[in-house]
Amino acid sequence: MNVNKLQFVTESHEENIRLDRVIHNRFPEYSRTQIQLWIQHEDIYVNGKPTKSSYSVQQGDHVEIQIPQLQPVSINQENIPLDIRYEDEDLLVINKPQGMVVHPANGHSQGTLVNALLAHCKDLSGINGVIRPGIVHRIDKDTSGVLLVAKNDFAHIRLAKQIKEKVAARHYVALVHGELRDMQGVIDAPIGRHPTHRKSMAVVGEGKPAITHFQVLERYAHYTLIACQLETGRTHQIRVHLAWIGHPIAGDPVYGPRKPAFDGGQLLHAKTLQFVHPRTNQTMSISAPLPPNFISILNQLRPNIKEES
Repeated sequence: MNVNKLQFVTESHEENIRLDRVIHNRFPEYSRTQIQLWIQHEDIYVNGKPTKSSYSVQQGDHVEIQIPQLQPVSINQENIPLDIRYEDEDLLVINKPQGMVVHPANGHSQGTLVNALLAHCKDLSGINGVIRPGIVHRIDKDTSGVLLVAKNDFAHIRLAKQIKEKVAARHYVALVHGELRDMQGVIDAPIGRHPTHRKSMAVVGEGKPAITHFQVLERYAHYTLIACQLETGRTHQIRVHLAWIGHPIAGDPVYGPRKPAFDGGQLLHAKTLQFVHPRTNQTMSISAPLPPNFISILNQLRPNIKEES
């Protein structure tokens, strides 16, 4: 790893806030879970001593973070073809196919994007640990499209900051049920865990702020093709927001109708990713075409395209 040690002195506005939250606020590229693991393994010291995640910070505390070296990855490398839209010494942009899981998890130890990346790259950033090397952000298994991967911590830190500060922009295309009334709009509704279906997300009052912008591209009989842009990046955000306003994504196995209207899965595609290159500071825009199945379904619908009155 390029970064081995971080340290800072806490300020008055951080007083009486949990240690793990203070560290995450200062270094958002590291997840709370990762920070808590470091504290548990005594890789983080306050005033020269190890402590707990729940420690209430006091003004003037000296916090030192010894970032452990990335352990050898035990995930299998798999020679899975990758659709690489851009690559250099710092990063890759991959066009992830629909149905591919981004990183290993329970029930998905093989065939993931990470398995493929480990076979392609000698080096990936270690900030997100051995299970998610290089992964700056994620898209759902059933969503296709562009995904940003960091090859080193230098790139990862700067790219993650761009996503958090909304410098990076993610543009999606989706086919939704029904005919949206407005040509464009903003969905501003908090998202959290569903109160009864814990594997799903929902619009809930105590959820985290979530904002999705949409614009109508084409209208058909009973369907609408739209472009979406994320202002925040909550789990399943576009899917939850569109279902909440009564226009679920066609083929969505969780938030859409039980009986899908089309074969081939969810019609949500991450089409374009815009960001500033972490080393050259050049503004970049990388796109991936709609998958063949998505195009085929649109061609079926286009004889029924609706003209604006």
